[in-house]
Amino acid sequence: MKGVLPLTALLIGLFTQAGFGQEAPYRSAHYEISGGTGDAAQRIAGDLEGRFAVYTRLFRFKAQSPDLPLRVRLISDPGAYDAYVAGQLGEKREGAVYLHFRQEDRRELVVHYQAPDSWGRALPYQSFIQYLRFFIPNPPSWIQKGFAIYFSGLSFSDTGELGYRENLSWLERVKAMSLPPVQTILLADTAEDPELPGLDALSWSLVSFFLNSGDEDNFRTLLECFMLLSPQAGAAENSLALARRIEDWNGFEELDASYQAYLDSRSTFPELLSRGRQAYMAGDSESARSAFLEALDLQPEIHAPYYYLGLIAYENGKWEEAEWYYRQSLELGAEQALVYYALGLNAAAALQREKAAEYLNAAVQADPLRYREKAETLLRRLPGR
Repeated sequence: MKGVLPLTALLIGLFTQAGFGQEAPYRSAHYEISGGTGDAAQRIAGDLEGRFAVYTRLFRFKAQSPDLPLRVRLISDPGAYDAYVAGQLGEKREGAVYLHFRQEDRRELVVHYQAPDSWGRALPYQSFIQYLRFFIPNPPSWIQKGFAIYFSGLSFSDTGELGYRENLSWLERVKAMSLPPVQTILLADTAEDPELPGLDALSWSLVSFFLNSGDEDNFRTLLECFMLLSPQAGAAENSLALARRIEDWNGFEELDASYQAYLDSRSTFPELLSRGRQAYMAGDSESARSAFLEALDLQPEIHAPYYYLGLIAYENGKWEEAEWYYRQSLELGAEQALVYYALGLNAAAALQREKAAEYLNAAVQADPLRYREKAETLLRRLPGR
């Protein structure tokens, strides 16, 4: 008996470190958060409630029994998180994973919580699946996968402000594929081999099409599909019901053509960058600027568009704007010598000799062989020497 208390204390300590704390679960309007600290649970609940509201505005599912909240388990220790998830699934999942079981009281979203946003895109992706399967346990694959990817770009600040950035890396994948008919994507769950190659990317593209094509009929058809989803039906049955409705409303031949046209109209980051460079080389600065700005909307963390926008601003005599774009490109990893020299030229054009000298000297230090002679020549020409 003397060994019982130390062993019990040890187990309690291990479970607490793993995120299975002894505190009562934190409750919000739709979620029950267990594990983690009170601050972590409250923050997660706020984030998830914000997502729940966005999902509901689109899907319009009616809330089910308030006695069954959406359950979330926070685990801070990496080893404990991996062990818990692997024990349930037989494999590891990074960041977060929704566990769906026949028994409703076993269903839960498990989150590896170390710091705010430490889960990457996993929590946004998995939280949508939890929401959808709370109302429709067996949804069509294209709806589950497509909207989970689409909503993974949804974010909330600490003050609850909504942000969204569409992940168009999926567009590049789709454009590299040989597209199957829309009907094939819709009926993936009814096929003998449900693993349609590239189904994740195709599902995202179909969701993006229905939401963003600008065709009112397409959007209305999507909303009617949500109304046809049955909590009692299997995935194949739900898929077939939706496909039949879409066929009746749109007709697949017309829908295929519209879907292809929509994808053709969307530009990837490499396409926009190439278009901007070609326009710039051709002297069409307005078209180049438009393409580079679109590229920034897609991937604001890439330095190339900033550099070219700096060149365009410089050539149009907008010295302050050019400096800002150049410095942004520099912070994002552009070639230092190249950008410092461009900044020097820009400052010289603005007749800012001291700033020009500072930038040009930095270019020389970064690449003396390439820029020393150019920098010295430029500085000699500046007034006030």
